[in-house]
Amino acid sequence: MAAPGETDLDAMLATLAVQRRPGVFTYIAVEVPTPGLIASAHAMVKEGPLTTIVLPVEAAERAGQLVTVRLAWLTLTVQSSLEAVGLTAAISERLTRENIACNVLAGYHHDHLLVPVERVDDAVSALTA
Repeated sequence: MAAPGETDLDAMLATLAVQRRPGVFTYIAVEVPTPGLIASAHAMVKEGPLTTIVLPVEAAERAGQLVTVRLAWLTLTVQSSLEAVGLTAAISERLTRENIACNVLAGYHHDHLLVPVERVDDAVSALTA
């Protein structure tokens, strides 16, 4: 059974819209996530002995974590299938043309992009052009 969502790249790009999640986010990596960090997490990835957590900057600072990067969280509102081919490459190409760094997280229905907060307007313009 195929995963729900769009698989046609042209259709995805034609209906692509971008929504910004409120706040400014950062990445941290910890050996043992505390309940407070888990509660603040917007995304987590287990990587060997470390857990990478994406959370609001304020939550990281409250927990005494070093904030090395400040990111805006963008969601591509097109409902892409987990089996779709080419969307990440197309988005990456648009951002590369503008020299905008991007970290991608895939949710079940949507792709999420973390871009430098100072370049968020440029990123939205590049993605929706």
